[in-house]
Amino acid sequence: MRYLLVLLLLLALPARAQDGFTAALPGLAGNFAAQAEAVERLGALGDPRALPLLQALADGRLQKRPDGTLLIREGEALRDAATGEAASGPAETIRINNRVRGALRGAFGRLQLLSPVEAERLAAAEGLFRSRSAENVTLLEDALGREASPRVRPAMELALAASRLAAPEESAKRQGIILLGGSNSPAARAVLLEARAANAALAEEIDQAVAAIDRRLQLKRMAETAFQGLSLGSILLLAALGLAVTFGVMGVINMAHGEMVMLGAYTTVVVQEALRGIPALAPLSLPLSVPAAFLVTAAIGVALERGLIRHLYGRPLETLLMTFGVGMILQQSVRLIFGAQNREVVSPAWMQGTLILPFGIEVTQNRLWIIFFSLVVLGLTVAAIRFTRFGLEMRAVVQNRRIAATMGIRTGRVDAMTFAFGSGIAGMAGVALSQIDNVSPNLGTGYIIDSFMVVVFGGVGSLAGTMIGAFTLGIVNKMLEPWAGAVLAKIAVLVGIMLFIQRRPKGLFALKGRAAEQ
Repeated sequence: MRYLLVLLLLLALPARAQDGFTAALPGLAGNFAAQAEAVERLGALGDPRALPLLQALADGRLQKRPDGTLLIREGEALRDAATGEAASGPAETIRINNRVRGALRGAFGRLQLLSPVEAERLAAAEGLFRSRSAENVTLLEDALGREASPRVRPAMELALAASRLAAPEESAKRQGIILLGGSNSPAARAVLLEARAANAALAEEIDQAVAAIDRRLQLKRMAETAFQGLSLGSILLLAALGLAVTFGVMGVINMAHGEMVMLGAYTTVVVQEALRGIPALAPLSLPLSVPAAFLVTAAIGVALERGLIRHLYGRPLETLLMTFGVGMILQQSVRLIFGAQNREVVSPAWMQGTLILPFGIEVTQNRLWIIFFSLVVLGLTVAAIRFTRFGLEMRAVVQNRRIAATMGIRTGRVDAMTFAFGSGIAGMAGVALSQIDNVSPNLGTGYIIDSFMVVVFGGVGSLAGTMIGAFTLGIVNKMLEPWAGAVLAKIAVLVGIMLFIQRRPKGLFALKGRAAEQ
């Protein structure tokens, strides 16, 4: 007799699940309160048929007949929500309010939490965190025990902590407070502050947890600000590196240096457009743009030095005005050829997206690659100056131009190659800038003043000073921006450099040479 009763109970379980699903359906056709209650019941059942039904309700595709029968609209067709069979007839769309939408988020979370798709489990955990309820604790504990994804587990842990905080037991609330306090999530902080008013006995523990989150968030913000400063410093380094070479060796104030950066960016646009129709080479358009930009801007630099600048050596004011005019001519030429509108360069897949570092620090991959690229360019520049014949002759001209000429060094050729080298580096800076900014004829104008600031601050002709100056100015500027704003931060940096130059006129690392002495 006992075994017969057990068998009858086992046979009754599917029927009870079936009755639970069908019994909840009429509530979806009722008022908003009945809808919310029915949604919560369907979410708690775990019936796989509930997910498409609730999705149709959320999407506005659930309809009802005058007799209360529920229909799901799929395109032009209708099917019965209970049986899945094709249906027809007059029906009106069921409307929902914010309370029902909140119930839907919780139901979706419970139904999708065990999905084999990682993105669905992540969305489910986030939904349960927002709809936090003590009823979700057991479900989340079971799901967390099976979860292996490093992306999903933290979201589930936060959802579990928030659900425990909503439980009636004080011990469960304390567990939730400890778990939430161990995170660095602004959402967890908001949950704790919301729960503080309803849990006066736990106010001190909640305040301690909020303070711990604030400390972590402050450290996270500082780390992200430092990364933004390094990113800005890498851009300044690329823009100023070529200027440090030409200014340090030749003493020429090249106001067209920013236009060399702009030409490098437009070379990237041309290369990408040329390779767009070649599937094998299209993914390599950005790496191929680097040597192309170097060659194009180096050739323009040689033409500029041989055609104009060499006739104005020793006349800094005339050189400044002439290069300023050349920069305006280059800008207008680009406007005539490419138009005045901005041009966008598509970043390759390996430079897109955000990288999550430990402690939740977010860094964009394109800026991370630009930092790496700037250091590579700096290393190649140092190697070219130290370990090549061209670099040896360049250093000789810096130390003493007349003695170098008497030793057989063709100083005019060194000047031309130096100007080409500096212009080529500026072109490579334009390739990097095309990944974080729109390409326009005015692209380089915003960096020319900052480039001169970096060169003067670091020391004329000093590559080490240029690197330290670029990263220092970048970090200081980004550290000041949250307090003073972008404009006042740049003004403060400029005033600081002016005061520094009063004490050290030759910058951080002064070099002995013609440009430094002048």
